[in-house]
Amino acid sequence: MGGAETDRRAGPGRVYLVGAGPGAPDLLTLRALRLLEQADLVLTDALVHPDTLSLASRAQIVFVGKRAGQPSPKQADINRMLVEAAQRHRCVVRLKGGDPMVFGRAQEEIDALQAAGIGFEVVPGVTAALAASAELKRPLTQRARSRHFVMVTPKHADGSPENDWVRPIIDADAAAVYMGGAAVTDIAKALLRAGRPATTPVILARNVSLQDAEYLRSTLSEVAEGKLPAEGPVLILIGETFGDPA
Repeated sequence: MGGAETDRRAGPGRVYLVGAGPGAPDLLTLRALRLLEQADLVLTDALVHPDTLSLASRAQIVFVGKRAGQPSPKQADINRMLVEAAQRHRCVVRLKGGDPMVFGRAQEEIDALQAAGIGFEVVPGVTAALAASAELKRPLTQRARSRHFVMVTPKHADGSPENDWVRPIIDADAAAVYMGGAAVTDIAKALLRAGRPATTPVILARNVSLQDAEYLRSTLSEVAEGKLPAEGPVLILIGETFGDPA
């Protein structure tokens, strides 16, 4: 049976961890589209576009997204909901913004499904850094300017070791910082203290792939001085590849 077909046999259903992409519904993969059309239940992140959710026309939609400073389900609760949903439905879609395997807490959900003996599949999606690179027409890697590219986040789970996110950015030619908008000034200051040049180009990207996408261009020193607003979800792009053309 093909990977995107739902299991119609009796017994526990199957869970699909599906990447919704950066926002634009037409950046979904064909497999993601087919699964949304077949889904009985969709547990969705907060930032998934409404037009994407409308594709799941026969499914019950449950919002389980996490937003900074707002009430949201704990990850343990989401894990439990996935297991319980698979015991009641044949096709359960866990819809995640971007790609499930890039800062999507996929491992916790995979562990819970495996422990419960629930079959599952991961369906990749376009992560925001790739979509931003395409819209900016600036490759994340270039032979002459960017041979190393990293994706990092300053966030870390409660009780986990401190996250050394600075060193990878210092060592790489280019970086994308996820979930760092609220701390963008502190992020810039930390990179300057660690030795990243003050003139390093920075782009703050909002609403990537959507009609109201916004790309604010600056430098590391200007961001450290608080000269750019960074409210809401922001992707921070850092490196010479994001500067003005030579």
